[in-house]
Amino acid sequence: MTETHTETDTGTDTGTYEVVVIGGGAAGLSAALVLGRSRRRTLVVDAGEPRNTPAAHMQGYLTRDGMSPAEFLALGRAEIARYGVDLVRDRAVDVTKGEDESAGFAVALAGGKTVHARRLVIATGLKDELPSVPGVADRFGRDVIHCPYCHGWEVRDQAFGVLATTPMSVHQALMVSQWSKDVTLFLHTVAESELTDDDLRRLAAAGVAVVPGEVAELAVEDDRLTGVRLTDGTTHPREALFVAPRPVPQTGLLEKLGAELQETPFGAYPVVDPTGLTTVPGVWAVGNAMGFGEQVVNAASAGYRAGATINGELLMTDLDAVVRV
Repeated sequence: MTETHTETDTGTDTGTYEVVVIGGGAAGLSAALVLGRSRRRTLVVDAGEPRNTPAAHMQGYLTRDGMSPAEFLALGRAEIARYGVDLVRDRAVDVTKGEDESAGFAVALAGGKTVHARRLVIATGLKDELPSVPGVADRFGRDVIHCPYCHGWEVRDQAFGVLATTPMSVHQALMVSQWSKDVTLFLHTVAESELTDDDLRRLAAAGVAVVPGEVAELAVEDDRLTGVRLTDGTTHPREALFVAPRPVPQTGLLEKLGAELQETPFGAYPVVDPTGLTTVPGVWAVGNAMGFGEQVVNAASAGYRAGATINGELLMTDLDAVVRV
């Protein structure tokens, strides 16, 4: 028997699924792949807003190093299609749970439809709020970057700048010194008095220059970063600038379901067990929906783990129901 896959819009089909995956990035697609291969009726709701859209390439994923995020996701969608997983281009705007675990969940979509599921995978990720310095948003993902493991090799040995927006930016400056010996920390909104003696000793040991004063804008010529301009008018030549976006976890649906969240230095994320199960029975969180540090390869792994766990849990639940009859 040949199984089919439907990629549809919200104007066509709606129904009841064993699992609805909310979010079509690496984590969500990975969970869907495992569930599809387990012959579970699965739907992926994809709003089409992956976190790594600004990046031309993704790095550090074995066998996929250098692939564009768009190509990676296209391949993932094609893979889940082979196993009968449905994908809807829409946004989940509300979710409710039944009075007991057997009643499952109802997911309302922006297009007006409602789908139902026995289990949910929340893979809604997070959004990066960039520092409001002119030029940063325009160049983010090119020569304005945030993760040395993602982009450090590509800009190695260039003149780095690090835009300090919190005292933790010192750590970022120390980290990126692994990829270049020409690093300048622009204190921007951080006062010199906020740097500890240990900070200063480590910065000096790493050869990182420290420049006080607020950054006014980035200097750009021929569509490339050439410098960082301060409010006093001075410009410091730089070729790459590391920034620290403020991560905003997309936990709205989890909050609606009553999932317990815990505060971290990078925002509030759901409390989960090693498989991604939240404090709400039947609801898993994967990828950046469960933590700040989930790179693409980690997100895919988390999705796989959640998918396998959900399949096993559904199997045992159904067998136990037969035994009780």
